[in-house]
Amino acid sequence: MDTISSLEQIKKITLELNKIGKTIGFIPTMGALHAGHLKLIRESKIKNDKTIVSIFVNPTQFSPTEDLAKYPRPFEQDKKLLKQEKVEYLFHPDAKTMYPNGFQTNVVTTKLSNILEGKSRPGHFSGMATVVLKLFNIVQPTNTYFGQKDFQQSVIVKQMIRDLNLPININVVPTVRDKDGLALSSRNIFLSIQERTQALNLYQSLLLAKKLIREGNKNVEFIKIEMKNYLQKYELLRLDYIEICNPEDLSLLKVVSKKTVILIAAYVGKTRLIDNIII
Repeated sequence: MDTISSLEQIKKITLELNKIGKTIGFIPTMGALHAGHLKLIRESKIKNDKTIVSIFVNPTQFSPTEDLAKYPRPFEQDKKLLKQEKVEYLFHPDAKTMYPNGFQTNVVTTKLSNILEGKSRPGHFSGMATVVLKLFNIVQPTNTYFGQKDFQQSVIVKQMIRDLNLPININVVPTVRDKDGLALSSRNIFLSIQERTQALNLYQSLLLAKKLIREGNKNVEFIKIEMKNYLQKYELLRLDYIEICNPEDLSLLKVVSKKTVILIAAYVGKTRLIDNIII
């Protein structure tokens, strides 16, 4: 595996790969890799000639209340995992490379960035979309891979690709969970044993909603109330939101339809977790 930090070098490699007709799979990450990331990499390895993974802890997608310095950065462990997966290229730029002096351009998906996660994390999606677009322009991938767990992120990236006519296929890969159902996240390391136990109830509340729908309950407010009633028993959980949406554009539903996604966000202790389920 080649580890590359310079724009010139990665551009030279991807230009040559595109010139000789090789397909490139690209997975943008912030590191602290887990089995969810590895699933994205394996999907890419199956479908592309070469796979590029980026590791860049993007400062512009952290809101003022979030601790950028606290974000885990086990870089050597990440490199080891990528080598085991036989990834061909790791792109690992620093902040000065991605945001040189005088940088002043931001990407904003106006509607999608201001709902759900965007309400709780102002500026997050603008920072995310900007860095992802920059990485797309640098890497020039054929296919890119995102996890379903960050559902709103994947919808925004799809919208950006569509709106800006980017010649990239986006693949959204189902959420990877631990055996007990907890969605894998780089932030799970911050949970105490007791917090982790209570965090399992986020997924359980989603399964409750799925069960209610299968039993014929279609009223969104009823389902949300039942989920909230279930979660309020757990003192370490502080609910941010539960929303039931159209998965294409995240518009809020009043009645469950054939295409429905249920999204949840909550603090477990001091750690903010998200999860979702597609019905």
